[in-house]
Amino acid sequence: MDEVSWKKHHNYLTLVTNHASGKIVWGAAGKDTTTLDEFFDELGADRGARIEAVSMDMGPAFAKSVRAEGHAPQAVICIDPFHAVKLVGEALDVEQRKAWNELRHGGDPQAAKKFKGARWALLKNPTNLTDEQAATLRKLKRRGGDVWRAYTLKEAFRAIFSGDLDGEQVAELIDRWISRASRSRLPAFVKAAKTIRKFRDGLLAAIRLNINNGRAEGLNNVVRLIIRRARGFHTADAALALAMLSCGPITLQLPHEHAKIRPG
Repeated sequence: MDEVSWKKHHNYLTLVTNHASGKIVWGAAGKDTTTLDEFFDELGADRGARIEAVSMDMGPAFAKSVRAEGHAPQAVICIDPFHAVKLVGEALDVEQRKAWNELRHGGDPQAAKKFKGARWALLKNPTNLTDEQAATLRKLKRRGGDVWRAYTLKEAFRAIFSGDLDGEQVAELIDRWISRASRSRLPAFVKAAKTIRKFRDGLLAAIRLNINNGRAEGLNNVVRLIIRRARGFHTADAALALAMLSCGPITLQLPHEHAKIRPG
C-alpha cells in the first residue's frame, strides 16, 4: 500500500499492489484512513481475512485501516526499510543544517559556504561519491564533531539493511543503533531513534518475510511517468483509469492480434 501524487497542491492517489502478481489491483483518490477503508469495503471481510501480510511506509493512516475489525487485523504489517533509512538520512540533514546555521551566524560566511557544499557528500552513499566529495568527507572526518557523529550514525543504520544479514542479526543491530542514537545528544537522532523503536517489529517482519514496498515504488514511478506524459489530468478518476490500464491486471488484445476465424 502506497500513495502517489497526481497533481500539485497535495493531491494523492492511494494504490494497492499485489506482491504476487506485481500489479496494481485497486486505487482511489486520497491517502488517509477513510480512503483505504474503501478498499476493504470492496474486498469484503472474507477475503480480507485471507491477507497474510501488508507492506507500507511508517504513516499511521494505512495501518489504522488494516487493523480495523472486518478488514485484515490478522495480517503482519511490514514496514518498508527504505523509508526508515530515509528518516535517518533526514535526521542527518537536520544536524548538518544546524551546524551550517551556526557557522553562518557566527561571522564566518566563507566557512559556512564551504560547509553547505558538503551536504551531498554527507547524504550520498560512499560508493557514489565523486573524488571531490570523497575529499570533503575526509576533511569532515578529521574535523570530527556532531556532524561527523551524525554521519556515522546514518551510515551504520543504512548498513543494517544492506541485504546480507539475517533477521536475528538485523534485530540485534537495530537495537544497538537505537541505544546509540538515543544517547547521542543529537536531537534529530534521538527523535529518529524513538520512531525506529516504535516501528521495530514491522521492520523486522519486512526482513523476515522479504516483503517491502520496492515493487510499489517502481509502479509509482510508472504512474508518475504516465501523468507527466499526459501533461496532467483534470480528475483523479482519469489518472486512475490510465494507471490501471497500464499497471493493473488488465490484458487487452488488439483486433489484429485475434486469431482469424475461417468460415466453415
